[in-house]
Amino acid sequence: MRSTDIQAIAKRTILLESEAVQQLSGFINAQFEEIVKKIAACTGKAVISGIGKSAVIAQKIVATFNSTGTQASFLHAADAIHGDLGMVREDDIILIISKSGESSEIKLLLPLIKNFGNPVIAMTGNPDSYLAANADYILNTTVEQEACPNNLAPTTSTTAQLAMGDALAVCLMEYNGFTSDDFAKFHPGGMLGKRLYLKVSDLFMKNTRPQVQENSKLKEIIVAITQNRMGATAVIKDGVIAGIVTDGDLRRMLQKEENLSGITAKDIMSRQPKCIEEDQLAVSALDMMRKNNVSQLLVTRNGLYAGVLHLHDLIREGII
Repeated sequence: MRSTDIQAIAKRTILLESEAVQQLSGFINAQFEEIVKKIAACTGKAVISGIGKSAVIAQKIVATFNSTGTQASFLHAADAIHGDLGMVREDDIILIISKSGESSEIKLLLPLIKNFGNPVIAMTGNPDSYLAANADYILNTTVEQEACPNNLAPTTSTTAQLAMGDALAVCLMEYNGFTSDDFAKFHPGGMLGKRLYLKVSDLFMKNTRPQVQENSKLKEIIVAITQNRMGATAVIKDGVIAGIVTDGDLRRMLQKEENLSGITAKDIMSRQPKCIEEDQLAVSALDMMRKNNVSQLLVTRNGLYAGVLHLHDLIREGII
């Protein structure tokens, strides 16, 4: 097989699956809205079940639900009839995923669930199936064909199931008013968690606060910048921030000036420096640095100078 053939197959697969996902929008209707409201009002949990590849998709939807504020558990359709059905409680809502809706395991499971009296949602690519006929609600994930050349291996169909699950999760997030603060509670680890909960106060060195006065001479400015290794020093006047001098300001001044003896901080400082309150999120500091093309921010506490946050502090903590 030629490389061009491999590329063509890959592109065809992606095109087929993207078209299938686009077609799902035609299945979003009043019943979809009712399903979202039903899950949101559930006082128990969403129990999501499937068999084969659909079971894998079910597990992903469970993970997405749990991380976005909708309590959910996975129930393998084959294991359900061997004891795992005991996890289902009377206030739970059941979502069963099956492309055909005719799997033997699904046909065994569904009557048992119905006997419990739990509402059942069917996510299926066959609206005329046994599953669809016996469910209370239907999520249609019909696809025209699988990306598999034999039209057999679940490919396009599982992509459609996954997209429909994401649509449910996002709708539930917005319907329930799930915010970024809520998201942070469930994602404390890794880079994502750090972006959501780390604040400027967690990063900048509180015992290092380089500063000079407006009338400070060049030597004093250089010492303040060098000793603290922040690449900058605040300029203070009457106890408040008047400006900032960075190592870049020093280099630019040296290129222009011949006589350095009378130069003070006031002569070379940047007025109205970029400042951020220590209770702001670290990711907000990163956004400010990027927008203003700077590598340091002066940190304030109730408007008063508290220290310097450097780009390296963000890099060290994995914010970037």
